[in-house]
Amino acid sequence: MAMAFVFYACQKEVKQSPPAPEVIVPVIPNTPFKSLKYLYSISGTKVLSGIHNREPNSTPAAWTNKAFSVTGKYPALWSGDFLFQADNIMNRQVMTDEAAAEFKKGALVNIMWHSCNPALAEPCGFDATGVQSKLTDAQWTELLTDGTVINTKWKGLVDEICVYLQQLKDKNVEVLWRPYHEMNQGAFWWGGRPGANGTRKLYEQLHDYMTKTKGLTNLIWVWDIQDFGSLSSDASAYKPGDAYWDVAALDVYDGSGYTKAKYDIMVAAAAGKPIAIGECEKLPTADELSAQPKWTFFMSWSELTFSGNTEANIKALYTSPRVVNLDKMPGW
Repeated sequence: MAMAFVFYACQKEVKQSPPAPEVIVPVIPNTPFKSLKYLYSISGTKVLSGIHNREPNSTPAAWTNKAFSVTGKYPALWSGDFLFQADNIMNRQVMTDEAAAEFKKGALVNIMWHSCNPALAEPCGFDATGVQSKLTDAQWTELLTDGTVINTKWKGLVDEICVYLQQLKDKNVEVLWRPYHEMNQGAFWWGGRPGANGTRKLYEQLHDYMTKTKGLTNLIWVWDIQDFGSLSSDASAYKPGDAYWDVAALDVYDGSGYTKAKYDIMVAAAAGKPIAIGECEKLPTADELSAQPKWTFFMSWSELTFSGNTEANIKALYTSPRVVNLDKMPGW
């Protein structure tokens, strides 16, 4: 009996010993990008607030300012778009100047590009003759073949936006560059083509042309897919080579929200690189972000931020201890 009692007492004492706290030590790669290093450093502990500024490019901070008017905080991430309509193409310089100003304030700068179809015309619309048009398989092959008519037209479209990205490079502005977003989205002319010679090949072609031919070394490449039911296979079928992207982003729109399954798929696909919520209407809650700690930023979509969420919920998220707004950014 005495021996049994001693054994029980030892067991009880062990059970009462508090567990050692988990220490998260981020692994930060050797990269020249201060903003990318920052994303690595906060992965697991903090998440940046962000909002997209959709057209018109003549007012490229309209939705950032709206977020401030609701929350009293400016988002940590500002986002713009080179766009496709005539008036917005004419105001690309205004958008670019805003990107430089936001970076100077300490914001993370995200830029995307709803591009016109290189087999058709620019300017274009958000319709079946523009951004939502299609390429035949033969046209797709031509697009990926150097020196063809469509490939040459594509380079011309890319050259147009490289002028502005070069300006940002000259000002030492680092850009989270998010081209051909929602690569698994078949509604866009560039998307919905899985496999080695599909959408990811176009993304890799763009990367090589912009970095090697155009010399744009200020771009942090964001690979972006949408949360369709096929996400598990899409995360592989649409994934560019590891050397071609720096951040993996998921657009959350399917109605099921921020499930553990989606999060786990993105963590696995990123293989240690930062992950982010590339677009959303419904914002995550502070509790969801705490349960899924590796998201490094969320970017809500312009007007959908305010139609899809109550002001109370937006304020609650922006004032969460886990969320970093512009006033707490480290500066570049």
